Amino acid sequence: MAHDSLSSAYQRDGFVVVPDLLGPQPLAELREIIAKLVSASKAVSTHTAVYDLEPGHSAAEPRVRRIKTPHKVHPAFEAVVRSAPVMEVLTELLGPNLRLKSSKLNMKAARYGSPVEWHQDWAFYPHTNDDLLAIGVMLDDMDLDNGPLMVVPGSHKGPIWNHHDEDGRFCGVVNPDDIKHEIASAVVLTGRAGTMSFHHVRALHGSALNTSDRSRNLLLYEVAAADAWPLLGAPDFDGFNRELLSGRPTVEPRMTSVPVRLPLPPAARQGSIYENQLGSARSYFQKVGV
Repeated sequence: MAHDSLSSAYQRDGFVVVPDLLGPQPLAELREIIAKLVSASKAVSTHTAVYDLEPGHSAAEPRVRRIKTPHKVHPAFEAVVRSAPVMEVLTELLGPNLRLKSSKLNMKAARYGSPVEWHQDWAFYPHTNDDLLAIGVMLDDMDLDNGPLMVVPGSHKGPIWNHHDEDGRFCGVVNPDDIKHEIASAVVLTGRAGTMSFHHVRALHGSALNTSDRSRNLLLYEVAAADAWPLLGAPDFDGFNRELLSGRPTVEPRMTSVPVRLPLPPAARQGSIYENQLGSARSYFQKVGV
């Protein structure tokens, strides 16, 4: 597989989109696993270590907006990020020594899937260098109607926007009034199921409510160069090293001159980004029922 122009496009824009990295068979397997997970959510009534629930979730009508760390929930999810085609792209973009930082499955069900307000991933987990990215695996066909990811080209080279609320606490959302020009230049990342996007940790991005009658499931992996160390620490050193995808661990972090705003004091509403952002009155995207 040749990806000669991926690195240059990624460095220029802060993202690339690669079609057909996930084949029909693993795609079908993941969909079956997800259906079982959603069905099992009928037994829970509040957020858990696995489930982040939509408002209105019930046993009669289960509504899941996120499966947390799916690569630890079922091995099929870890197999995706460790597959040869994905590792080839990651190696080209970040180098040979790679760590899987985390994963999540953001699920936007038809007609109500929650939006994610404008933010930069870097605001949530600054490191000693910014060789980090997020992989977005499109498990459904994504178009303008079902809440696709939107990214601002070149924003990975710009400032770290303020993700703190008026009370001084971290809230995980940028005031949309501060980024009107950036939002106007955002690019919509669409594609058929099996397509993957790769966006830089500092890229400004968000996604709207799913207004279609189709689901929009986006499987996300956060991947870092092995010598990028979290500024808030790595308390579980052995667990930190177990997440290596390739190469060797190091205790010599690579330090680069990158802008940083620490996500402290912590968000008033703890939990996922959805909970963090709900603690703020700022919003750009329409909410369900509004």
